[in-house]
Amino acid sequence: MAQIAYVNGRYVPLRDANVHIEDRGYQFADGIYEVCLVIDGAFWDLEGHLARMERSLGELDMPAPMSRAALLQTMKELIRRNRLRDALVYIQATRGVAARNHVFPPEGTPGGLVMTAKRFDLDGSDAIAETGVRVISHPDIRWGRVDIKSVSLLPNVLAKQAAKEAGAAEAWLTCDDVVTEGSSSNAWIVDSDGTLITHPKGNHILGGITRETALACAAELQMRVEERPFTLVEARAAAEAFITSATNLVTPVIAVDDAAIGDGKPGPVSRRLREAYKLRARGLRA
Repeated sequence: MAQIAYVNGRYVPLRDANVHIEDRGYQFADGIYEVCLVIDGAFWDLEGHLARMERSLGELDMPAPMSRAALLQTMKELIRRNRLRDALVYIQATRGVAARNHVFPPEGTPGGLVMTAKRFDLDGSDAIAETGVRVISHPDIRWGRVDIKSVSLLPNVLAKQAAKEAGAAEAWLTCDDVVTEGSSSNAWIVDSDGTLITHPKGNHILGGITRETALACAAELQMRVEERPFTLVEARAAAEAFITSATNLVTPVIAVDDAAIGDGKPGPVSRRLREAYKLRARGLRA
């Protein structure tokens, strides 16, 4: 069956999914996006994703392309047409099509909205999590409002490519030797006392929805958490480290640059937190 996309009011085969050359998302990266998960036919962490999408739109003074109720119905129909029970749904909204001009188009210009859905396996990254991943450090050269989930991701792309070329899975972005977050994930370490440490929310990181759920799981497991900046020196000396994102869930980090984390294997804290996250996603509790 052909994969179906939603493009500005129409459901079309993915191969025919096109947007106008003067869509501002294409010409100015004047748009935002979200990635939502569907697990066993139900949306997972949906309220957090929709709230963050609405916040991103508001921070950019960009009108919502449709109401929340209409958006939810469109997402459900997209999943139905793709015959998916477990899915990753990508949503992108832009300021729409207008003659190329840096200033906003006239009020009332229709915004752009595209969505795709593909199969997602909650257990699909288990093998990777069992062995853990390597990360590299990379300068954080992004703009000053990375808390907005905008489609302006070129610095992230360059960092991720640098990681790939180094044989690593992720790049941890650094500013004055402080780790902000990964190129497409949030960064965490666990100190020798078992305390989880992750950068606080603010303009310097994108507040991940998976990050919030990981914090909830940690509270349920009575794990100590500190939301504060940490340095590369701290990361390399940590007992454990891990990343969180919608697609990675909670994935242990076994090395930062050339420094092994702990004994170079996934540690008990990150493994326990990952299992708690998966149980929670399936409607259970740790």
